[in-house]
Amino acid sequence: MATAVINVRINEEDKKSFESLCSELGMNMSTAFSIFVKAMLRENGLPFEVSAKKPNIETLMAIEEAKRIAKDPNVKAYNSVEEVMMALEEE
Repeated sequence: MATAVINVRINEEDKKSFESLCSELGMNMSTAFSIFVKAMLRENGLPFEVSAKKPNIETLMAIEEAKRIAKDPNVKAYNSVEEVMMALEEE
């Protein structure tokens, strides 16, 4: 079977990391791309899920704030909704 050449442009840092990972796995980049192509053809699409489930900056900041609050000994903690409701009624 004849082979064809495909040029792929990626940034230099990613190329070096990818090349290193391929080497660790005992293959070169060409073999890795061939595996990817075969998987796409077999799956008739991408062989992995593509999603954007990464939290946005506001959510990441809220998570960090929650961690700080959880560690703060001066912040009142509650063990149940009932405890929260009782505290609110007392205010």
